[in-house]
Parts: sequence; C-alpha cells; structure tokens
Amino acid sequence: MNESDPALPFSALGLVPALAQAAATQGYAQPTPVQAAAIPLLLQGRDLRASAPTGSGKTAAFVLPLLQAWMQTPRQQPRRLHTLVLVPTRELATQVAEQVQALAAGLPEPPRLVRAIGGVSINPQMLALRGGADIVVATPGRALDLVTRHALRPDGLRALVLDEADRLLDLGFADELQLLLRRLPAARQTLLFSATFPPAVQALADGLLRAPAQVEAPAQLAALPDIAQRAIVVDTGRRTQLLRHLIAAHGWPQVLVFVATKLACETVAAKLRKAGLAAEPLHGQLSQGKRSQVLADFKAARVQVMVATDLAARGIDIAQLPAVVNFDLARSPTEHVHRIGRTGRAGASGVALSFVPAAAEAHFRLIEKRQGLAVPREQVPGFEATEAAPPVVSDPQGGIKGRRPSKKDKLRAAAAAAAAKP
Repeated sequence: MNESDPALPFSALGLVPALAQAAATQGYAQPTPVQAAAIPLLLQGRDLRASAPTGSGKTAAFVLPLLQAWMQTPRQQPRRLHTLVLVPTRELATQVAEQVQALAAGLPEPPRLVRAIGGVSINPQMLALRGGADIVVATPGRALDLVTRHALRPDGLRALVLDEADRLLDLGFADELQLLLRRLPAARQTLLFSATFPPAVQALADGLLRAPAQVEAPAQLAALPDIAQRAIVVDTGRRTQLLRHLIAAHGWPQVLVFVATKLACETVAAKLRKAGLAAEPLHGQLSQGKRSQVLADFKAARVQVMVATDLAARGIDIAQLPAVVNFDLARSPTEHVHRIGRTGRAGASGVALSFVPAAAEAHFRLIEKRQGLAVPREQVPGFEATEAAPPVVSDPQGGIKGRRPSKKDKLRAAAAAAAAKP
C-alpha cells in the first residue's frame, strides 16, 4: 500500500482526540506520509512492513496507534505486557522511550513504560518490572535476559515492533532475536519499521508477518533537497587535516564524523582535541554512562565534534545538525543512507560529505549506484590528492575484489533463501 493523503488531520486517521492532540503538541501539524499510511492500518490490527526515510516520523507512526490499542485494552493486575519495542542500540531505545512518554503524557492514565538496555546493571530494570509493565522498549539481548529471568513476562503480548528492522534481522542480532521470538506468543500484531529493507532481509522480514500490509514512503532520503551530498577526493593520510580545515572554513558549530573502527574513533578524536577542538569519541566499547554523557554533551553543543562508529548511524536525533562527514565510507549503501540521515532532519538543511581516497573510489561508486546518486568529485585547494588507485584484483570466481559479496553477505543471502522456502 502506498501513502495516504498527508493533508488529513490526525483525527481523520481514527485517533482519539487525546492522541491527536498529543501529536500536535509534539510538533506534527499534520501527519507525515508514513503516519498517514500506517496509522489506519495499525488501528485495524494489521501486521505491517513500513519503509520510510529517516526523520520522517516513523516512531510516532507506530507509537500513536499502539497507545490507542493499549487504551482500549482492559486493565489487569499485575499489568500484562501489551507492547514490546525492540531496537538495535541503547541510544535508539532511549529516544523511542522518550517519544512514547511524550506522546502519552496527556492521557488520563499514561502507560507504565520500562526501558531495558544492556551495558548497565539489570537489577534496576528487574525492579522496574515488578508488578508488570504496559510497554517495554528494549535491545534484544537485554529483553532476552529479562524473559529468561522471568522478570519480563510476555505471555499477554499484543504487539511486537522491530524498529530499524533491517539491522535487527542482520546476522549480528539473529541468534538473540530468534531465541526471544520463540518465547513470544504467536497471536500478536507484528510491525517492522525501517528506512531500508535490503533484498536479503525482506524474506526474513516477511517470515515474521501474517498477511501484512506494506507502506512505502515515496521519497528516497538520498534525493531529498535539504541534504546536499559532496564527495571530496583526498589522500588517506590527510583526512584529519582536511576535516579540521573544513570545520574552520564552514564554521560548523557541530559536526558528526563517521569512522570505521573503535581505534579510528579514538585516534581521530584525540587528534582533533590536540588541535583545540572539543571532540569526543562514541563507540560500542565505551561504558553506557560515558556514551550517554558524550551524546548529551553533543546535543547540548558542549562537544563540537562527535567521532562515531555506525553505532551513531541510527537513533540519534540532533536538532539542526548542520553536517555529517564520512571520514571512512560506510560499509554498505544501506548504512550510508542511515548515516547521512542524521542531518537534514525535520525540514532543516544539512550537508553530508564523504572523503574518497583513491582506494575507496570503487566502493563509493557502488554506493552511488545503489542509491541512484551521481555526486561530483571535488578537490580542496591545498589538499589535492596524489595517491593512485590500487590495481584491480581479479576474483578467481569472477567479479572484482571489494565488489563481490562478503562472507556475511553470503550467509545473509543463504538465510533469506532458507526463510523463503515453503
């Protein structure tokens, strides 16, 4: 199903007045395309696979109708879990939980909400679940731990949401997710939301759904006019100097810099600090307290440059973030979409720059092809590239090195094929 008319008011979608008002209070003058399409379907109890660009209001698209469904469910003591929202990162769990709280704040009786994430002690979360919960927002591993310890009882579950579903269905979460799904009741409403659903993931996604409706917002994030993409050719060893030059030249008050590894994260941040910039790293090996502090400082503009791994590519919403820099290119075109979606949000303008050393040119061309892009290459005076492209290495099985499927890609494709078999 394609999007409905977004000019309709929220009340015309079937939402009760309290929730329609809650949407307005959160800044939605009218439904976005994904909200206009998804909300009526979810109020009907349909399973759903929804794809829409980042920053398009996907969270409210499922939170609003599920809050209404919860309001219409008879209360029980102890409380029985109504909705479980699974997300891939702790930061996204915090953001989704905050939006649930905000949209439910005006209800006569707000739901009991628990956020459950790893990296911190499980004991306070188990205490919070005493007496039950109405809505739980969790990362898969922590949700599985809580179910295994009988602190989270999913037997009455009415709705399951996989937010950033493409990442959750990736092999990195597959084992935990499958173990958790086996413990959930089969008779439930299942919702999958993501900006992207690569072909290898679609079969896995559809295997979780029953006669699902499908919503696809028409705009591709890479083509949105408020995100200007630039590709700068630069030698590998001069990227940090170029980054410092660009920050000074453009006067960016904040910039999010993506790198490939934890080591690069620490190294680049340290070099920027040495140059006098307020820069901090954000990666998965930091403690949860440190991650939360870095993110809070960046949002409050106490940190000017946040250097991050793809941990930050999803679920981080920085208002008016002017620039994203791909210091290292994203591993896949899908992650490229999520990365650049941190800027140009909610109608604001932004710029996404990608550094393209000679050795990365072939990979960036692949990103362009998959996203339907044609980004002109630039050189910045004083930082002209001198490196030559490495020789093309033939693959004995055909194809070009760097373009053939990786081992993880092959495993993902095999899993998708197995799921598609009757």
